[in-house]
Amino acid sequence: MDVTVSSAATAALSGLGFGLSLIVAIGAQNAFVLRQGVRGQHILPVVAVCAVSDAVLIVAGVGGFGMLMETMPGLLTVVRYLGAAFLLGYAALAAKRVFTSAALITEAAGASVALGATVLTCLALTWLNPHVYLDTLVLLGSFANTYAAPDKWFLGAGAILASLLWFTALGFGARRLAPLFTRPTAWRLLDTAIALIMLTLAVGLLTSA
Repeated sequence: MDVTVSSAATAALSGLGFGLSLIVAIGAQNAFVLRQGVRGQHILPVVAVCAVSDAVLIVAGVGGFGMLMETMPGLLTVVRYLGAAFLLGYAALAAKRVFTSAALITEAAGASVALGATVLTCLALTWLNPHVYLDTLVLLGSFANTYAAPDKWFLGAGAILASLLWFTALGFGARRLAPLFTRPTAWRLLDTAIALIMLTLAVGLLTSA
């Protein structure tokens, strides 16, 4: 029994570490969560969408769906182009905010973006990103399947926990930065960084096709 518990705990910790190594990076999804957190706008739904989406993909990866994805390269190609188009559009919107008064309005004074639009944007940034499939279905899935059942599922649970902890910390922790963003320059810098991140990722997707 002690060996089984130790084995499960080791697998879970491995999943936690591996999950954090994949998710803690500069990317479109993290940039969006950060901006929502700073604005104090629909943070819980955004965190929930990101965490639940990751959980679904991680379970699929641990279940072996990644092997199926490797036999369907055309699907990733479609997702790559759709994701690039969406990222270019979002980059343009972020760039526009830099040069318009809307970028200078704090959440207390500005109009709130509708919950539905925010959730749809978050879903698009998550599911139209081909890297999320490579990370969760292929990389994490392949790593998990080096473990025998049930340890691979404990590893998956650790990765899911990593996702939940990261997005919760990023979304709700960003609110501590809100006082900084009462200054127009801070909003300009944030939106400039977001536009550059989205543009870089979009170009990366197109050039890797």
